[in-house]
Amino acid sequence: MNKPHLNLRPDDAPFRADPKRSFTMPARFYTDAGIYEAEKEAIFYRTWHYAGHVSQVNEQRSYFTTKIHNQNAFIAKGRDGAIRGFYNVCPHRGHELVEGAGKKNVITCPYHAWAFDFDGKLVNARNSDNVAGFDKSQFSLREVRVEIFCGLIMINLDPNAQPFAEQFDGLEAEIRQYLPRVDELAFAQRDTYDVASNWKVLVDNFLECYHCATAHYDFVDLVDMDSYRTITHKRYSSQCSAAPRTTASSAYTFEKGDVDFGYAGFFVWPNFTIWIYPGEPNLSVLQMNPSDVERCTEYQDWFTLGGEVTKQLSDAIAYQKDVLQPEDIGLCESVQKGLQSKGYNQGRFIVDEGLTELSEHAVHHFQTMVMEALGVAPDDLP
Repeated sequence: MNKPHLNLRPDDAPFRADPKRSFTMPARFYTDAGIYEAEKEAIFYRTWHYAGHVSQVNEQRSYFTTKIHNQNAFIAKGRDGAIRGFYNVCPHRGHELVEGAGKKNVITCPYHAWAFDFDGKLVNARNSDNVAGFDKSQFSLREVRVEIFCGLIMINLDPNAQPFAEQFDGLEAEIRQYLPRVDELAFAQRDTYDVASNWKVLVDNFLECYHCATAHYDFVDLVDMDSYRTITHKRYSSQCSAAPRTTASSAYTFEKGDVDFGYAGFFVWPNFTIWIYPGEPNLSVLQMNPSDVERCTEYQDWFTLGGEVTKQLSDAIAYQKDVLQPEDIGLCESVQKGLQSKGYNQGRFIVDEGLTELSEHAVHHFQTMVMEALGVAPDDLP
């Protein structure tokens, strides 16, 4: 991918491989429509994406829809109990097959009533018996890659992609360390946020707690920041606190759970994060879904024991929805405005020797992956 608008320019400050010596990614990577379009093929159509949870397709012949940019897909549980993913398009004339979520006996196209079973095979095409040489086997639904990870359904549009478990080796063990009962969780609710910001601004913001003391009073009252550390891995990063400061913080009140810790957060390339709050077993996924170069839809899906929301978990969800998310959204929308300023192009990463809670090395890790995907290889980094 050798496109001039994707390259570093002579007047850019150096984006170095060493985060301690590096400036940030130039502002145009967050505002340029050409870069936004290039990201679709370079990043989103060849990486693993969170689609949903196994509890959302508990029954055979149940399904739900999902999308990666403008590529629509659906997840379905077959009569054989297998969970599969398919492009949400009829191979006859291109009509979308299903909407939302539900359960069907067969998948019938609303346009010409071609019918498909849940293994993707065409079972009926009206009048095709009168068409010479018509072969039903040539018109099965096209599958997308599916893997199950800690109950999460991951999909990939690239049929040759490295398996999720290999790309993110070590992540499952970390999650199970903080949440031993992860296999008992089920979908509880989804919260949706429309954010006037590029998706990468939201990821950058998640990946550092340099801003926490100034912007998230309740979060630093909940979490022991002295033990808060961020560790980067090949394709993910973890940011965890060893113990909560108090069980009665200004964020919410909780009782100690199976594992006593303050907070566990994980970023999974390219665009979703996993949160585990202290107290009763819980996990949430916050995904940043680009809708335009300077707009993003965030979905936060919550998973609890059996899908039930107790008083404690309701308080935690309310804190996230009513306090922490609005705080972060306000920050990110202001940053997006600032990235349009003629007075700004790049900043400097704050990365200390101890990689403390104030360090921005995970932001550099993410921005490096973005630039590599767009064709700026490590050897090209000044």
